[in-house]
Amino acid sequence: MELSAWEGEFLTDVAGRVKTYGRAFADPDKGDPGQALSQRQALKLRQITAKAKGEPAYPKRSKGFGRGAKSAKPPGDEEVED
Repeated sequence: MELSAWEGEFLTDVAGRVKTYGRAFADPDKGDPGQALSQRQALKLRQITAKAKGEPAYPKRSKGFGRGAKSAKPPGDEEVED
């Protein structure tokens, strides 16, 4: 899978800043102390890596507790047999 020009530029720029400054972001509020990448940069890097491997950028999510899920009856709604 080929990367876009923007993705290539992003990777080059981030790598250069990490090499020069030890991290790729200037605002300490955008990342954890001691981390080289901000949270957004780390997410984008994972997406680009997945694209390069040919994997989906966003993993499929489970249905969870969405609508239409059958649930148990609330307590006290049991049928009583005589």
